[in-house]
Amino acid sequence: MLKFLKKHGEGPTVDLPSAAGIRLPKRVPKALTMEILDRLLGSPDLSTPTGVRDRALMEVVYGTGLRASEAIGLRVEEVNLDSAAFRVTGKRGKTRWVPLPMHTSPWLERYLNEARPQLVKGQVAQVFVGSRGKALSRQSAYSILDFHRRNAGIAAAVSPHTLRHTYAVHLIQGGADLRVVQELLGHSSISTTQIYTQLDLEQVRRIYESAHPRK
Repeated sequence: MLKFLKKHGEGPTVDLPSAAGIRLPKRVPKALTMEILDRLLGSPDLSTPTGVRDRALMEVVYGTGLRASEAIGLRVEEVNLDSAAFRVTGKRGKTRWVPLPMHTSPWLERYLNEARPQLVKGQVAQVFVGSRGKALSRQSAYSILDFHRRNAGIAAAVSPHTLRHTYAVHLIQGGADLRVVQELLGHSSISTTQIYTQLDLEQVRRIYESAHPRK
């Protein structure tokens, strides 16, 4: 209102502060409950190659907390099922090793051995491929999650980011150290992890101080 009046010669003569620097709080999705997560993971038709692929994709994103871009960019050569881990290249080219949970590994192995050979066409480096046999796109990954969300009768939106967030929240709720979660998610700052997991500052302080050597 003050800016409107000033524009028309009726407001204050002093310069008014700019609101351009105001940043709204970052919105993050709500973590899925285990009941809803199980419904989502149980949605794909495992009698089809695409169904096995979809289950493996969701299991990997939830089981490892990968970003959508990291999941679709994951290369076959980076996966080591014997060591139950794989190397991930995240933002700004930062590389990290991510452990593959026991419940996730069988789904990825089944997909690589059974479903992927039926889907892939030609030489494709990426683990996850689309119905046309080429590397799965980011948009396709979002569409897959949305399809199974609707198929499972889940009202709220579900995306790869939702599964990544659920992974982080479940780790924290299970007692995981915040610094460990930070490393697993590939965050450069622990403040990002705090926002991501929707922890209040006091809880972050308690977790941090309990692990810090100079208590």
